[in-house]
Amino acid sequence: MAHLSPSRCLKLLALASFALALGAHSAAAQKLTEHPCDLLAAKTPCVAAISTTRALYRSYAGSLYQVTRLHDGKAADVGVLPDGVADAAAQDTFCRDTTCVITRLYDQSPNHNDLTPAPPGGYAHGTGPEGYDVPAVATALPAMVGGHRVYGIAIEPGQGYRNNQPKKTAVHGEPEGVYMVTSALHLNERCCFDFGNAEVDSKDNKYGHMDAINIMYRAKLNAPDVGLDMEDGIPGGLAVPAGTMFVTDMGANDGQHTYAMYQGDAQGRLNGGKLSSTGKVPLLDHYQPMKQEGAIILGIGGDNSNSATGYFFEGVMTQGEPDAAAMQRVQDNVVAAKYAGTLRP
Repeated sequence: MAHLSPSRCLKLLALASFALALGAHSAAAQKLTEHPCDLLAAKTPCVAAISTTRALYRSYAGSLYQVTRLHDGKAADVGVLPDGVADAAAQDTFCRDTTCVITRLYDQSPNHNDLTPAPPGGYAHGTGPEGYDVPAVATALPAMVGGHRVYGIAIEPGQGYRNNQPKKTAVHGEPEGVYMVTSALHLNERCCFDFGNAEVDSKDNKYGHMDAINIMYRAKLNAPDVGLDMEDGIPGGLAVPAGTMFVTDMGANDGQHTYAMYQGDAQGRLNGGKLSSTGKVPLLDHYQPMKQEGAIILGIGGDNSNSATGYFFEGVMTQGEPDAAAMQRVQDNVVAAKYAGTLRP
């Protein structure tokens, strides 16, 4: 066996240390580039991933949403910049000197569960053609992500989005998770600012046929409240500090016996970015088991109750029930995205 000189040993040790440091740096860099659906992929993959602000997979390079000009009906897709943040400048160029509305929200998951303006439902018809809800104004909610200007979705009464023919969403008591980045501002007490699972016929089909995250203002609390809209009830409320600019709301449901709610400051300014939680809570008897139908809604209730107001920036639905640790990892990623801006009440 050859013997190495002391100087040679030092050189080899230095090279080894450099290699270890480089590997650690690469691992850290890879971790920083993980997005919510990458973090959830191993155990509870995303079945729908919707956002107008950023890519929810690190490899996603497609379009986030479509805008349509009202004056001539022409449409354009808004994609992402190299760092995965929405290319808002492209929207500004296309919509200069006119009004644009958001006519399609592209699902970033492989299922292509895109959302479009919601059809009329059992509770309400919209004021759009054939009773459809009208789309949101594309420039109504400016914000910042990672130092870039972006646009969220500002839902007003009569607006909402839906997909009644989705793929791979939870049905008939299957476990699932859902989260959205929203706000404690611009809320009312009307039904229903939801994102998640709902009826495929746009009707109220009674207990357990929905499983959507909900936020609304509660006068009795004098603050917003987060719950899971399971149809004919929104159990599991968590109070949100009034005035919180960006909020992460989450729900996880085993579909049979228990569910959990989580909420946190999406900017990480409150509680160090840590989520508060209900912990595991038994489903009420009339929700055991769940009877989800799998449609996807945003900004409305399951029967197209479309009187609510609210802000939406991003959200996903999962196959399977994420645990508390997974939800916190997603929350940490949301905080790292650096949402910013002053939103109007």
